[in-house]
Amino acid sequence: MNIIIDFSINNSGHIKNKKKPFSLYYKLFSMSKILIKNIKGLVQYGEEMPIARIGTEMQQLPILENAFLAIEDGIIVAYGAMDEWEGITDWRGVEVIDAEGKYVLPAFCDSHTHIVFAKSREEEFVDRIKGLSYEEIALKGGGILNSARRLAEKSEDELYEEALQRVQKMMATGTGAIEIKSGYGLTVEAEIKMLRVIKRLKETLPITVKATFLGAHAFPKEYKENHRGYIDLIINEMLPKIAEEQLADYIDIFCERNYFSVEEMEEILTAGKRYGLTPKVHVNQFSIMGGIAKAIELGALSVDHLEEISDEDIDAIKHSECMPTLLPSCSHFISIPFGNARKLMEAGLPVALASDYNPGTTPTGNLQVVMSLACIKMKMTPEEAINALTLNAAYAMGIQDTHGSITLGKRGTVIITNEIPSLAYIPYAFGENHVERVIA
Repeated sequence: MNIIIDFSINNSGHIKNKKKPFSLYYKLFSMSKILIKNIKGLVQYGEEMPIARIGTEMQQLPILENAFLAIEDGIIVAYGAMDEWEGITDWRGVEVIDAEGKYVLPAFCDSHTHIVFAKSREEEFVDRIKGLSYEEIALKGGGILNSARRLAEKSEDELYEEALQRVQKMMATGTGAIEIKSGYGLTVEAEIKMLRVIKRLKETLPITVKATFLGAHAFPKEYKENHRGYIDLIINEMLPKIAEEQLADYIDIFCERNYFSVEEMEEILTAGKRYGLTPKVHVNQFSIMGGIAKAIELGALSVDHLEEISDEDIDAIKHSECMPTLLPSCSHFISIPFGNARKLMEAGLPVALASDYNPGTTPTGNLQVVMSLACIKMKMTPEEAINALTLNAAYAMGIQDTHGSITLGKRGTVIITNEIPSLAYIPYAFGENHVERVIA
């Protein structure tokens, strides 16, 4: 074996690894134990991992063949080649999982979802088949306002139970962390109801959940000609209540023609920041309005959609720490352009991917489908797509310190695949679930 282990005691009395170079990483814990052995390929592993991969670096995807992974009390504590396992002792009571022929990788992070909703919108799907655009459907009372009407009729308990089932299905296809937005309430009472549902999901799910306040998703019908009135409602009534109950981590806005202007976005995000909410912005889905540069100026963690993008937008992202996030399943479902992932990466930028799971434009949370669409329609390689769904997506959620890679001390939320010939088989064989098990 080639093992160098160097421990010290931290202030709390726990054993702490000094992170000296070694070929097998090990950290001592003494609670629940899981050992995954004979792994065909341990994906996205390492100790000096970047917080995100950018540009051509997104082609890099470390894979350790014939490996093992040890998890104790939900934390990654050891990994290495199988021939280095001999000599690690005191694993009584461990659950042993044989992953021969299977890959293990960090669970996917879904940094953009709308999974708390009241009802599906398949009638709008039929409208699009008949030739109506997303914007035409919205103008005739469909879209976001349709979901808002239906949500007002549902109880918090009903919304919670239905959202819980959706997340469980997402976990079964590899999701191990999720951001959930409000935005189908559009009243003080309904937005708070949605965020309370998300808080309950945080408290009950075994995976990490982040909450985003998206009251500025659309203007309610009664405020269609009174934008000032609705913005005042968001700033003076919704935000104080959200802060009082600690219901959100982020604040979002749909900055788009026929929705919220750049100036309105600035006012709302600035107000949210006063309550400690970090911006994450819907922008450039249908048009270029200068929203990306302004969102970055306001400290946005991510800018999402980007189906339309200019050289000026790319330059603004280059000079920021903001994560551009693309949503290919939305483009696929409503037949709009796909985000130009290649252009972003060739400019030296990172790319994250997310599902945009919602009842109107993306009624799926299967990130394997997202990966496949990214490869087929955006010409991302499987390695780039996996980076976009792990390291970079974790960054877009603000959880890069705990998720996104197989690294000592990070959360042991991992995917075990079925027996597959290669990682490229996941996006290649679209429509199948290639996840055998998610450990959360």
